[in-house]
Amino acid sequence: MTVLEDRIAMAESDNTGTLDEMFERLEKMPVPEGYKVEIVEGTVYMSPQRDTHWEIIADIYEQLRTKYPRKRVKSDVRIDYPGHLNGFATDVTVVAEGAVKTGDGHWRYQDVEFVAEVISKGTAANDYGSKKTAYAVAEVPVYVIADPYLGRCHVYTHPKGKDYTIETRVDFGTDIDLTGTEVGLILKTDEFPRD
Repeated sequence: MTVLEDRIAMAESDNTGTLDEMFERLEKMPVPEGYKVEIVEGTVYMSPQRDTHWEIIADIYEQLRTKYPRKRVKSDVRIDYPGHLNGFATDVTVVAEGAVKTGDGHWRYQDVEFVAEVISKGTAANDYGSKKTAYAVAEVPVYVIADPYLGRCHVYTHPKGKDYTIETRVDFGTDIDLTGTEVGLILKTDEFPRD
């Protein structure tokens, strides 16, 4: 099957395929270097990794590594979340101690303790909308959105149903106190670049 035929088959599937089938097809397609691919509510999104985006991800990752071993901190690794065809490649994820992959080689959303997403213009609506809902339904205890366009982080805690009961806004340059959460540390934002 050619890439064009595979794209047509994927489009014609009417989102009735499984996430595994969709990702299998995506693996056959030429994704440009430096792009991240994820599936949100059955729609495929490709977003470029910009320098600003990567700097914030790296900063968060490095700070988490002061507390967590490398095998618990993930970046751009597929995890399937509740909802219609949600296969996310979260910018930064922390999985619980003792978490193990499923038989098909994926991490379980039930083992996710922390998620951080860095906003890209083309996919910001997902991070603030569909993905936030999926993380809340999955009961991810802490969800942080870093928005370099606004120079602000949104911190969501205490998931209940399809939303979080607590949202805290923190401007870049102000520490995010996560000591009272499962994360148990202070996340510094003073070196987060702005776009």
